Amino acid sequence: MMKYLQRIGKSLMLPVAVLPAAGIMMGIGYWIDPTGWGANNIISAFLIKAGSAIIDQIPLLFAVGVAVGMSEDHDGTSALAGLVSWLMITTLLSSGAVAMYRGVDASEVPAAFGKIQNAFIGILAGILGSTCYNRFKSTQLPDWLAFFSGRRCVAIVTAGASIVASVILYFIWPLIYGGLVAFGTAIVGLGAVGSGIYAMLNRALIPFGLHHALNAVFWFDTAGINDLSNFWAGTGTQGQTGMYMTGFFPVMMFGLPAGALAMYRKAKDNRKKIAASLLIAGSLASFFTGITEPLEFSFMFLAPGLYLVHAALTGVSAIICTILPVRCGFNFSAGLVDYILSFKAPHAENPLLIIPLGLVFAVIYYFVFSFVIDKFDLKTPGREDDDAEIEAKEMKLNLANNDFTAIATAVLEGLGGKENLKEFDYCATRIRAEVADYTKVDEKKIKSAGVPAVVRPSKTSVQVVVGPKVQFVYDELKKMV
Repeated sequence: MMKYLQRIGKSLMLPVAVLPAAGIMMGIGYWIDPTGWGANNIISAFLIKAGSAIIDQIPLLFAVGVAVGMSEDHDGTSALAGLVSWLMITTLLSSGAVAMYRGVDASEVPAAFGKIQNAFIGILAGILGSTCYNRFKSTQLPDWLAFFSGRRCVAIVTAGASIVASVILYFIWPLIYGGLVAFGTAIVGLGAVGSGIYAMLNRALIPFGLHHALNAVFWFDTAGINDLSNFWAGTGTQGQTGMYMTGFFPVMMFGLPAGALAMYRKAKDNRKKIAASLLIAGSLASFFTGITEPLEFSFMFLAPGLYLVHAALTGVSAIICTILPVRCGFNFSAGLVDYILSFKAPHAENPLLIIPLGLVFAVIYYFVFSFVIDKFDLKTPGREDDDAEIEAKEMKLNLANNDFTAIATAVLEGLGGKENLKEFDYCATRIRAEVADYTKVDEKKIKSAGVPAVVRPSKTSVQVVVGPKVQFVYDELKKMV
């Protein structure tokens, strides 16, 4: 399970790499026009809209990114399949569609369907798309359907699978969403502990997009709390209003950037520059604007245990801020821009304490992250498995000769012949094959072709290390099969 989550995490790196740019653009835009959010300045409006075009479509980016990343050969067809699944599910389960199914007005549809476009659904769509691609990309259909054979049938199969997934979600999604709303309502009376539980769950549920259910309870008027509006309007109860927002400031402005520093320090020396480019941009976005997705998604799937530590520390921050007391609020998120703007809000209380408290949390995050990463050897950015390093070395390998037909012939014979070869493909340096009977694989015969090495990840998987000329060997092998 952990390896599967890490595979998802790696597949998310492509869309996650886009997020820091969005965060920086929005941050600059909010700094230029911190009160009008673009209404008073065309440059600000341009930057905010440009950044939000990416941030608002995170689920869609995940659908495409996961589909490509989880596919066996990273073919573009898998991206199309992920997109098809996303469009199917979000359209079939939109509020308007559900209202039509039930023959009621859209206002009568459960609120859960208004939140169907979330990160969880995006990742689910990507997994569906990649699974259908891996399973059906080589499907052979009868002659009268031959046009739809192979990769052309993937999107069609994905659409069918997405319909089935939508039917299941039609029944369980309102239960999941409604359960979270009910739970949030139940912990309102717990005071500081309740604010801590909420803050912890707010972070813990982000990977699934379900934090919106809790936000509806605590920030808005679902259960009569309406923390966000009351803080800025001066309504609500003094000393209580703002308690469900304040605890995020020490974490987003100080804690997460310090955690990013720890991840950078623990990155492998040959990957520090790559890790720094992601972590620095994410830290700036988190500090200035409170946009944490670039940082959080960079490690939440690669190291889910570390992400749970982050969620727990956020809960501790909320409890401490509630008890002190400190009260700050935001219109967008808990970054520097909203922090400064909240100083004069009617319910602001001891806002300057956020700075020393944040510095304490920066120290805690740095040392806790460093300890946990070392203790459990977590695969945070820059600490992933050495596939890239191995591949770089393999790119320098040379075959014993350039007779690709002879090489492919020996490889095929060593794999047990074409009858034993279930499927095969290639990456930058290797031919990756799945065999029916592993006992028929003859590694000595394969190596007699002049290839540098043979790797056996599992009983049915064989990887023939060829080097940079792998495509030519693959092409000859494909002709033979």
